[in-house]
Amino acid sequence: MPDLHANWNYPAAISLGISRIRTLPDACKQQGMQAPLLVTDPGLAALPFIQEIVGRCDAAGVRCTIFSGIKGNPTGQNVMDGVAAYHAGGHDGVIALGGGSALDAGKVVALMAGQQRPLWDFEDCGDNWQRVNEAGMAPVIAVPTTAGTGSEVGRASVITDTEQQRKRIIFHPKMMPAQVILDPKLTVSLSTKITAATGMDALSHNLEAYCAPFYHPMADGIAMEGMRLVKQYLPIAVAHGEDLEARTHMLTASMMGAAAFQKGLGGMHAIAHSLGALYDAHHGLLNAILMPYILKANQAAIEDRIVRLTGFLALDTNTFNGFMDWVLALRDQLGIPRNLSMIGIDTSQAERVGEMAVADPSASGNPVNFSAERYSAIFADAVNGKL
Repeated sequence: MPDLHANWNYPAAISLGISRIRTLPDACKQQGMQAPLLVTDPGLAALPFIQEIVGRCDAAGVRCTIFSGIKGNPTGQNVMDGVAAYHAGGHDGVIALGGGSALDAGKVVALMAGQQRPLWDFEDCGDNWQRVNEAGMAPVIAVPTTAGTGSEVGRASVITDTEQQRKRIIFHPKMMPAQVILDPKLTVSLSTKITAATGMDALSHNLEAYCAPFYHPMADGIAMEGMRLVKQYLPIAVAHGEDLEARTHMLTASMMGAAAFQKGLGGMHAIAHSLGALYDAHHGLLNAILMPYILKANQAAIEDRIVRLTGFLALDTNTFNGFMDWVLALRDQLGIPRNLSMIGIDTSQAERVGEMAVADPSASGNPVNFSAERYSAIFADAVNGKL
């Protein structure tokens, strides 16, 4: 195995390598944290390695308390419960540790720790981010335990508004964590299903960023290499979860997807966000199922770009259909369901899904400006398995 330890400063300060989690106490001190709130999910909170992390921090004089009251699709109430725990414990920073839900929730807890306005006032619309009292934002150290969302290098979080039954994006330029620790050992215990779903989420981020109709060559280059890493290493990570080289490359590909989608996302995420709010389904799995349906709907607008991508990925056939065949074969290899009906979603809310998708911020990056009716039709195709 090659030496995959590295320290990067793009797009944040990043420490990559096996057992890098041991540097967490020092990272806390570097960020001025003496009493961080560790935000994670309930499943992780019950695992021994979390207690080991807390013990290591305590031994170094860093008082660390766990908050784990978040859902797989974190809600506004989850965030505000975290803010209450932050103040009750006298904390001075946040360690966001876990999958995308924990990372997203942790970043917004840190944002809201010093705000007087309600959470939804900071939704990513217009210049709402300028309402933030930056001095009240707490520092964040992000430690992903899945390779999918890349939220550890994101300036936004997706939070569910349960009253409106929709997902909202909370954004501020300084929400990007000050320090990121990428330790592949933290991902080896993931189940094959979660490894597959989160890995396909990383692919979806890189792919939609690459296809977004904006000029951003830097994002395109990052996205292409991110997809190459997924192609080479996701099947290995799923089949051999203990393979630390594959796990390292997938953590990197995940982070690259989030860096790349500063360019934009698209219809996959517009529908997935809507379904996550309505059905509380796993975000990565939704993107994995929706991927070929959105690709097909966008074919006329993206065919040239996809053909160029097939050469870089060294696929057997350098055509749009060759790329589709690879996506479909990869999904089958990883055990991803072929349609939404296989995870219990039907077309009863097709009209509403279309309305929600066209209003989702991700829709602005889709290569084709779909109407609500078109999104409803794509969703119905994804339910019925019609390609």
